[in-house]
Amino acid sequence: MSITNNLQNVLQELPTGVRLVAVSKFHPNKAIEEAYRAGHRVFGESRAQELRAKHESLPKDIEWHFIGTLQTNKIKYIIPYVSLIHGIDSFHLLSEVNKQAAKVGRTVNCLLQLHIAQEETKSGFSFDECKEMLQCGEWKELTHIRLCGLMGMATYTDSHEQITHEFRSLSNFFTEVKSSWFATEPTFCELSMGMSDDYKLAIHEKSTMVRIGSKIFGAREY
Repeated sequence: MSITNNLQNVLQELPTGVRLVAVSKFHPNKAIEEAYRAGHRVFGESRAQELRAKHESLPKDIEWHFIGTLQTNKIKYIIPYVSLIHGIDSFHLLSEVNKQAAKVGRTVNCLLQLHIAQEETKSGFSFDECKEMLQCGEWKELTHIRLCGLMGMATYTDSHEQITHEFRSLSNFFTEVKSSWFATEPTFCELSMGMSDDYKLAIHEKSTMVRIGSKIFGAREY
């Protein structure tokens, strides 16, 4: 089945209010171009160098999301054009994004990443660490970032019960954070959770943004 058909099938499954980030990392330009011709504009990358190269060679109306672990020394390469950074897992990283965004006169949209999985390899704030950072209030002085919501990845497991529990915990935490710190901020509205294997469970738990790669693009070509 073609990328176009795969994309259309996924989009048909998404309810109103849920956005699709087509995860194009490690896939060549021609794969992105096919999805682009089918009308899609939002793509996710996880390496700054690869994202930079694709941005320079692909249509400029593409909305690029950075979804991987972001190294502080690579931030400057993507700040001029990145639309949303999904994986902010420390105040230090948030500060560096703000610093680089200030240099180019931008305000960059960011999501705080929460660690909800059982796997230690996944990064992110604990719920307590996130609340502590928000309560401290230093983030309010970062005038070149905009906190738009939360992101999390569930454990890679066949247990739908466990995945649902993890997504539900993040959804409930989002509600708490929204009401406590962003009740008057309409831009704090995104809950990014759900990938190719679990996005339907994530949507059921109020995800507003799913990150889907292999179900659209198939196996990586390189």
